[in-house]
Amino acid sequence: MKRALLSVWNKDGITDLARALHLAGIELISSGGTAKVLTAAGIPIKEVSEYTGFPEMMGGRVKTLHPKIHGGILGRRGVDDAVMEEQAIGPIDLVVVNLYPFEEMTKQALPLDELIEFIDIGGPAMIRAAAKNFQDVLVVIDPSDYPVVMNAISSNKPFTKENRLFFARKVFARMSAYDGAISNYLHGLDQEIPSVYSVQYHNGRMLRYGENPHQIAAVYGETGIGGSLPLQGKEMSYNNYLDVDAAVSLLREFDECAAVIVKHNNPCGVATGKDVLGAYVAARDVDPVSAYGGIVAVNQEVNVDLAKEIASTFIEALAAPSFSKDARDILATRENLRLLTITAAVAIDAIRTIDGGALMQITPLLREEWRVVTDRDPTADEEAALALAMKVCKHVKSNAIVFADKDRALGIGAGQMSRVDSAKIAISKAQFPLAGSVVASDAFLPFPDTLEVAAEAGATALIQPGGSIRDNEVIAEANKRNMAMIFTGVRYFRH
Repeated sequence: MKRALLSVWNKDGITDLARALHLAGIELISSGGTAKVLTAAGIPIKEVSEYTGFPEMMGGRVKTLHPKIHGGILGRRGVDDAVMEEQAIGPIDLVVVNLYPFEEMTKQALPLDELIEFIDIGGPAMIRAAAKNFQDVLVVIDPSDYPVVMNAISSNKPFTKENRLFFARKVFARMSAYDGAISNYLHGLDQEIPSVYSVQYHNGRMLRYGENPHQIAAVYGETGIGGSLPLQGKEMSYNNYLDVDAAVSLLREFDECAAVIVKHNNPCGVATGKDVLGAYVAARDVDPVSAYGGIVAVNQEVNVDLAKEIASTFIEALAAPSFSKDARDILATRENLRLLTITAAVAIDAIRTIDGGALMQITPLLREEWRVVTDRDPTADEEAALALAMKVCKHVKSNAIVFADKDRALGIGAGQMSRVDSAKIAISKAQFPLAGSVVASDAFLPFPDTLEVAAEAGATALIQPGGSIRDNEVIAEANKRNMAMIFTGVRYFRH
């Protein structure tokens, strides 16, 4: 390696790398801000304009776009040597470049004519060229990789073809994401959602199989549930990831101590409590048969008491913010039990594939506007129970009906074509009396029949979005039965 080109926006670690390259006898070419930083650090460099004999121009838009730069990067050793010599093009063996931060600058609400100046041209051209010619040129775009380069240079270890291909792959992934971000932004101008939509996920890991053994699957992600690996237990499955995501998404509805149990992507137990053990036991008792073999998520540290209770039965996975050391020791006796640490939520657009395309949706922050529509207001306990019931209902497959008291769900009816059938299933699932309970519906009641079924089971209050052409009939039936009813104005279908 005789010559390196360094031109970076992110200056982290560049001085140390440049010094190591210089001490190894490698000639350094640099430009703009990078050249100033390296010169200030006393590291000899040659300016790009001096190297090419062509001045930087157009406010820095044109500086590295020159045959001596791109010929030096793209020239195939042993193939293009004669033309390189004829044109006085020296080979460039190492390209260290990272790009203008377009993605970050879009968050600053800049005018378009200012933002487009952060669309990098020279940087992408150089790293694409180097990645294309990876067999002869090493390309590094991530400061976290600088130590690898420095170690190889200091120990005089050559980079293998596999090493070079690794770095080239990172270039094309970065370029795909970078161009996708620019495309999404420009296609989204004056629109809520871009007409052309690009997305990229990292850290792909093969799973044993998909929803069923005959299906091939992988998981992608570096943060949140997508990036989670179990602290112990078997490898996570496709269905495990879906269920953990469902459990944690519901759990995040609660600020107070809470536990959620999910089975087949639907909650089958939800409860709050004074302590994490009490919350878990209460959640499990909502539907103990379904809870067996389910996914448990709690929002408090797992302590010894909870660990003993979890270890006494069979669950697939336990997710929590943390685990005490003694709890870990107890749970280690359940060798197949997967333990996952819940991290901060990561907001991303929701994407689902369909035949020939995809669906994408964005869920903005919103606030329900509760409105009492009956003659009777809910009591304080009923209002607390309605709040809990609606939190659960939002995360149940439609049609969804949830009975609850102020501390836990009592009966959950999910995924039925008829809302009345969902109510009947919720009632049949209930392990405790429903007298004095409340009911939540994820969508409006088109007829009074669901309310009638709920009232006959013992419910005294109901919460729903409202908006049916028969709202007056439903309200009249609630008043007839002395039920309190609240409209929220927000539907929570979950398909």
